[in-house]
Amino acid sequence: MKHQLHYPIVFSLLFLVGLPASAQRLGLGRVPAATAPAATADPINYAEPKEYVLADVIVTGNQFLDPNSMISMSGLRVGDKIKVPGETITGAIKKLMDQKILDDVEVLVRKIEGEQIFLELHIKEQPRLFRVTYQGIRKGEQESLNDKVKLPKGRIISNTMVKNAQLAVKRYFIDKGFLNTKVRIVQIPDTTRGNAVMKIFIDKGTKVKISNIVFNGRNEILEGKIRMKLKNTKQMRFGRLFTPSKFIPKKYEEDKQKLIEYYNKMGFRDAVVASDSIINKEDKTVEVVMNIEEGARYYIRNVTWDGNYIYTNEQLSKILALKKGDVYNPEDLDKRLNGNPGNDVSSVYMDDGYLYYRCSPVEKSIEGDSIDIEMRIFEGKQATINKIILNGNTKTSDHVVMRELFTLPGQKFSKTEIINTQRQLSQLGYFDPEKIGINPVPHPENGTVDIEYTVEEKPSDQIELSGGWGGFIGFVGTLGLVFNNFSARNITNLKSWRPLPSGDGQKVAIRFQASGRQFQTYSASFTEPWLGGKKPVTFGVSITKTVFRQFDYNDPLARATGNVSFKGAYHNTGVTVSIGKRLRIPDRFFTLSTAISYQRYRLDSINLFNIAGFDNGVSNNLTFNATIARNTIDNPQFPRSGSSFSLSGTFTPPYSSITGNTNFSSVEAQFKWVEYHKWMFDASWFATVTGKLVLSTRAHMGFLGRYNPNLSISPFERFVLGGAGLAGVGMFALAQDIIALRGYADRQLVPIQGNDLSASSQNVTTVGQQSTRAGGVAYSKYVMELRYPLSLNPSATIFGLVFAEAGNNWGTDVKGFKYKDFNPFDLKRSAGVGAKIFMPAFGLIGIDWAYGFDPLPGQTQRSGPQFHFTIGQQIR
Repeated sequence: MKHQLHYPIVFSLLFLVGLPASAQRLGLGRVPAATAPAATADPINYAEPKEYVLADVIVTGNQFLDPNSMISMSGLRVGDKIKVPGETITGAIKKLMDQKILDDVEVLVRKIEGEQIFLELHIKEQPRLFRVTYQGIRKGEQESLNDKVKLPKGRIISNTMVKNAQLAVKRYFIDKGFLNTKVRIVQIPDTTRGNAVMKIFIDKGTKVKISNIVFNGRNEILEGKIRMKLKNTKQMRFGRLFTPSKFIPKKYEEDKQKLIEYYNKMGFRDAVVASDSIINKEDKTVEVVMNIEEGARYYIRNVTWDGNYIYTNEQLSKILALKKGDVYNPEDLDKRLNGNPGNDVSSVYMDDGYLYYRCSPVEKSIEGDSIDIEMRIFEGKQATINKIILNGNTKTSDHVVMRELFTLPGQKFSKTEIINTQRQLSQLGYFDPEKIGINPVPHPENGTVDIEYTVEEKPSDQIELSGGWGGFIGFVGTLGLVFNNFSARNITNLKSWRPLPSGDGQKVAIRFQASGRQFQTYSASFTEPWLGGKKPVTFGVSITKTVFRQFDYNDPLARATGNVSFKGAYHNTGVTVSIGKRLRIPDRFFTLSTAISYQRYRLDSINLFNIAGFDNGVSNNLTFNATIARNTIDNPQFPRSGSSFSLSGTFTPPYSSITGNTNFSSVEAQFKWVEYHKWMFDASWFATVTGKLVLSTRAHMGFLGRYNPNLSISPFERFVLGGAGLAGVGMFALAQDIIALRGYADRQLVPIQGNDLSASSQNVTTVGQQSTRAGGVAYSKYVMELRYPLSLNPSATIFGLVFAEAGNNWGTDVKGFKYKDFNPFDLKRSAGVGAKIFMPAFGLIGIDWAYGFDPLPGQTQRSGPQFHFTIGQQIR
C-alpha cells in the first residue's frame, strides 16, 4: 500500500510545454485521436498557473466505488474556476486520500478547450478483504479469534484495520498469559478482483507465569489475606489447579484496585500501591513487586446530620447503626445508607415517597486516626406514582403482569415495593430474571413519577419424553407436557393456538407413563392462580390413575415365551381440589392453601404391604390438607437470597373415634377407611457468600401419627429415604413420600425393626422381583450446599455445587411410634459434588456424586460412593 501522495499533473504539465494540442490530447487525456474532439489548448506553464473553468470530471480505475461519490468527496465541481496547477488540485487529492479507502490518486488533464479544462481522477482502490487465515495457532484458537477480531468479508483493508487486527490478536493472547506474543500481518492481493487475503502469522511464545509476588510496606494486614484478594494474580506453587499463576496485565490492574478497596474496608483510607515492578526472570517467568503505603487505620468519632427535617437525628442514627470507635469503612457506610433495601437510610425516605432524597457523607474533620462524618441530606418532596409502563411482554397478557405489581398508580413511590415487584415478576417463571428492568421516570414539576418495567419473555413450557428399562416391568415410556402460561379463555379463539392458547398465567399438566398392560399411570392437572381475576386466590384440580398388574415370572419357559400367568393387580385412583390465597398478616409473603383429596386403592390378589389377609380389598383415603408458607426467594431457577418456609398438616376423619369401633372383622375392614394425621415442615435459606458463590441450607421433617392408640399406624403415606428422591423407572410410590438422601441407594433408607403392621412380619415386601419397604413414620433431613453459577442464560441455567447432608428415618413397634426413638443427631451422613442445569423445555436436570459415610439399616459396611440422576425441582 502506498503512503505518499502523487501529483502527476506536475509532470504532465511540464511535459506539455511546447507540444502541439493533439499531443496534449493523446498524452494527457488517454483518449485516441480518432475519437477525441479537436481542440486547441494554450500551453500550460507550471511557473505561471492559469485559471480555467472546470468543464468536466471523470473517474477511472474504480472497481467498487461510486464515481459520483469520488467526485463529490474531491471537492471538484463543474463550473468552478480553478488554477492549474494550484491548491484546488492538491486539495482534491488530499481529500480523497483522507478517506482511507484509496491506495493512490492521480489528477490528469484530459483536454483544454479555450478557457475550459477537462480533468480525470484516476484512482487505485484499496483491496477488500476476501479471507483471513492464521498461521501458528490451533484450529480452536482460530475460531475464538474470529469471534474476537471480527474482520467481515468484503471490508476495505485499510492501515487502521490492519493495525487494529494486530492489536486485537496480541491482546487476546496476552489475556491468556502469552505476554511475548508476536503478530505479523501479510496481505496477498488478487488484482483481478480487487480482493486480498489477510494472512496473520502468530508466535505466541510460552505462557509467562508469576514466580514470586513481593509486598513491600505491608505491616498491618496479614500477607495471606492480601494474597487472597489478588483473585487472578497468583504466584507459582505446587498443586495450584483452579487459579493459574499466569500473569495477565489487565487482571493484575483489576487486582490492584481490589487490594486497595480491601485496605479501605479495613479502615486504611489512605492506602495506595505507590509503585510496582514487573521483573523478567531468566526462566521466562516474572516477579511482581508491589510497594504499598498503608497509612493509618481510621475510626469513626462523630456522626452528625444536616438537612433532615422529617426524621430526627436519633431516628436516623439508629437506622445507620454506626457507633463511635467503629472502623471507618466507606463501602459498609454506603450499604447502610443505600444498599440494604428495607433496612437502610434511603429506604426510610424512599418507602414514604421521597424519591428525590439524597444523602452525601462528608468527611468533615480528620484528627489523628479519628474521622467526623457529616451526613448532608436533601429530602425533597414526596412523589406519587402517575402511571405504569410495561414493555417486552410479547406473550404474557398485560393484566397477568399488572396484577402482580406492588406499585400502583396513585400510591406513594416506594423503593422496597419496587424491589418486591421485581422479585414477584421473577417468581412467575415467564420472564428472564436477569433482564427484568425497572426505570423510574420522575416528573419534578408536578411531583409524580412514571415507573417503566421492562421484561423479556423466556420459554416456560416443558416436555418430558423418555424411555427406560424398569427391571421386571420391562421397557417404560414416559410422555409429559406442562404448559405454565396457559389461557383457558382463548380456547375457542383458533388464532391464539400457537401451538396452544397462552398468556393468562394458568397451568396445565398432562403426564402418561406405561409399559404395555403391566404398568400404566396417568395424571392431569389445572391451576388458576387468580380465581375470578380480582384477588390472588389460587384454584387447582388434579386427577391421577395408576394400574400395576403382577405376573408370575418364576417359570423360565413362560417368561421366555411371554405366556406368563396373571397373579394380581393394584389400582389407585385419586382426585384433589385445592384453593389458596396470599395473606397480608404477618406480611404479604405468607400464603395459606387448603386441599381436599380422595384416593381409592384397590388390591386384587396382591399383598403390597405384607400384611396377612390384606391382599384383596378397597381402601379409601379422604384427606384435608392445610399449608401455611412464606417465600421471599429472589429467583426460582438460581436463588441468591431469600428464604422459604412451609408447615403443612394432612388429616383424615377420625373414623375409629367417631364410630368407637376398634375391633374389625378383617384386615380389609380395618383399612377400608384409612385414618391418620401427617405433619410436614420444610425450610430453605439462601445467601450470597461472595461474588457469585451462594450458600443454600435446608431442613426437612415429617411425622405420621394416629388418632386411636389402640390401632396401628396407617401403612399409607409413610416415609422412604435414599437416593435421588425418585420413585424409579416404572415404579409407583405405594402412597409413600420418597425423600432424597444422596450417598445412599434409592429408597433403601427405611427402618427394619419389627413393625406395627404385622407382628410376625418384617417391614419388607416383595413386588415381582424387587424388594420394597412400607417406610417409616418420622424422618428428618438437613442439607448444606455451596452453589456457583456457570451460566445464567434463561435457555440453560447451569450451576455446580458441593454439598453435605444428613438424614434418617424412624419406624414403629407394635404399640406405635415412641418419641424417644426420634433422635435428630442419629443421622446418616453424606457429602459430594454435583451439577444442575435448568432448561425451560425440560425443567431441572441434575447429576450428583455422593459418598455415604454410614451403613444402611441392617448392614455393617459404609454406603460408599453413589451417582444420582435427578429430574425436576425437588422440594425435599
